[in-house]
Amino acid sequence: MKNQTKLEYGCVYHIYQRGNNREPIFFEPENYRFFLAKYVQFIEPVAQTYAYCLLSNHFHLLIKTKTVEEQELEQNSQTYDFLKKSYVSAAELFKPLSPSNQFRKLFISYAKAMNKRYGRTGSLFENRFGRKEVFDPAYFQNLVVYIHQNPEKHGMIDDFREWPYSSYGALVSKKDTRVAKTAVFSQFDTPTSFMEKHSQIIDMNLELSW
Repeated sequence: MKNQTKLEYGCVYHIYQRGNNREPIFFEPENYRFFLAKYVQFIEPVAQTYAYCLLSNHFHLLIKTKTVEEQELEQNSQTYDFLKKSYVSAAELFKPLSPSNQFRKLFISYAKAMNKRYGRTGSLFENRFGRKEVFDPAYFQNLVVYIHQNPEKHGMIDDFREWPYSSYGALVSKKDTRVAKTAVFSQFDTPTSFMEKHSQIIDMNLELSW
């Protein structure tokens, strides 16, 4: 994979990664759940998640990295109680997190856990994860649908709506979710158009570098 620039703050990205030599990265259902827990730990501090889909040997994410100001605001609110009992200012404590480094930490942490659990050695993921900045609203819409339709496209399931390891169910549910539902629907004309778009077959030429 060619060299990639680091992720910038306050930008929308399509993030994608796959197993080394296209081998599996998820071996059983609990692995998917473990990965998502690690994702919350490492990525939520630096990004909002618009859409995701995890498949057996690769995954897709659509995220918006937080600005330095957003990180600082959140970190300050989390440390407020501590600061009340100390003489340290929030500015002295705050250090912005690099989105690129947080993704690397996620992959390293998950890979180490899988290697230990399954007695494997070597790289679990390809060396560099792919990223493509997203600017166009129409492309954003198509990408959300493309990501959700991936399990059906790859023959993992007959109906992508039933795949348990994607954000589709969270977005159409009325329950609270970690996915940035309001931001996603703001990119579609109406919730109905979101559903209608998902009834179309989206076969994007994403020009992924893998």
